[in-house]
Amino acid sequence: MGASAQSQNVAPFKNGDRVAFVGNSITDGGHYHSYIWLYYMTHFPEMRITCYNIGIGGDVARQIARRFDTDVMVHHPTVLTLSWGMNDTGYFEWFRDDAQQTLQNRLDTSYKYYHQIEAKLLKHPEIKPILIASSPYDEFTYATPNNIYRGKSAALLKVAEFQQQAAQKNNWGFVDFNRPMTEINKREQVKNPAYSLTPNDRIHPDNDGHMVMAYLFLKAQGLANKPVADVELDAASKQILKADNSKISKVTGDVNNITFDYLAKSLPYPLDTVSHGWGNKRRQSEAVKVAPIIQELDREMLTVKNLQSGSYQLSIDGEKIGAWSADQLGRGINLAEQTATPQYQQAMQVMHLNEERWEIERRLRNHAFMEYNVLLERGLLNADNRAAMDTVNVRAKKDIFVAGNKPSYLLSQYKNIREAWQMEQDVLVNQIYKINKPVTRKISLTRIN
Repeated sequence: MGASAQSQNVAPFKNGDRVAFVGNSITDGGHYHSYIWLYYMTHFPEMRITCYNIGIGGDVARQIARRFDTDVMVHHPTVLTLSWGMNDTGYFEWFRDDAQQTLQNRLDTSYKYYHQIEAKLLKHPEIKPILIASSPYDEFTYATPNNIYRGKSAALLKVAEFQQQAAQKNNWGFVDFNRPMTEINKREQVKNPAYSLTPNDRIHPDNDGHMVMAYLFLKAQGLANKPVADVELDAASKQILKADNSKISKVTGDVNNITFDYLAKSLPYPLDTVSHGWGNKRRQSEAVKVAPIIQELDREMLTVKNLQSGSYQLSIDGEKIGAWSADQLGRGINLAEQTATPQYQQAMQVMHLNEERWEIERRLRNHAFMEYNVLLERGLLNADNRAAMDTVNVRAKKDIFVAGNKPSYLLSQYKNIREAWQMEQDVLVNQIYKINKPVTRKISLTRIN
């Protein structure tokens, strides 16, 4: 994945960080930020951070600049990621005869408002900005016959190049989603012309695409090849040869039967096998087909050398996990790929609670869409009154996006309900950081033939 070299090194998050992910619908309705947080929840269980989805569907740089103080800065972020470009590069304008001139005008406007955001950030040296080049527009897939805007992908790449230069100028972080994801699309489309990380409309990544985005971000933070744990024992001598990010104790047995206590400092990274999010069809777990996520982010290695030749039953806390040969165990097996282990099941609980948190947060982002795209221009920002509801009712009759968000707004128009949703999220996050602590497990290998 050579194109990922476009990304600069980005400092990993640290304990107490408040990370604001700012963007358009790809952030608003997407999962990449939630998958990134899930990695930190499981890999760094003793380190607590908070991540915020601050995307709004349809936004261009001008709209992000307009809501920056009241929607972004109110969270007092210590780290801020900023992505824009998909909407800035237009859609139906690509059918016009003057498409290139129209594009240049749109880009000039986009850069103008970016510089407004940049000026605000430069006044806050306590915030570490990270510019993110948008996931690509895929005009080449055969997955859908619609939304083909020839030239848009190249235009989005121009924005990515601008963002990279802007980040370098300010010594800010930069993570490129565009070029590495384009590289994956092109590679996979040689085998299957209908393949795409944005298969539904060429614009929005599916769950697997968002996992690729999370992988690229974590890789840019230097977190690749940081093992969940890496354990190596010698069955003959009962010596502990390696215990990276883990603690091994109470080793007993012989070359036919070995038992020990195992405490990892991380949990394996759980990959969801259910599709989430409106319109999505793919699952987070499908990302492993196109990116080395398991190999680089999810290695919980167990190696036991000098076992007697034969097959061995692996049990953890009395639960039978599977059987491997002495040769396989001597080379090492990745426990993170075994979803039945107690530690993976523990991580699954963290994942499900995080997914529930994501669902609630989405309601609040639907409310933000109404506030900034419908009510702000009428002087009704945060009005929470009858006039605001009447305005939404009128707009919903002629705007399908407002109509789609209206059912949620019928609830979110009440401040008490929004506060209750936030309290629900807080309860879920507190529970996550209560149950995500690894515990000592009893591992045994017993020869079965």
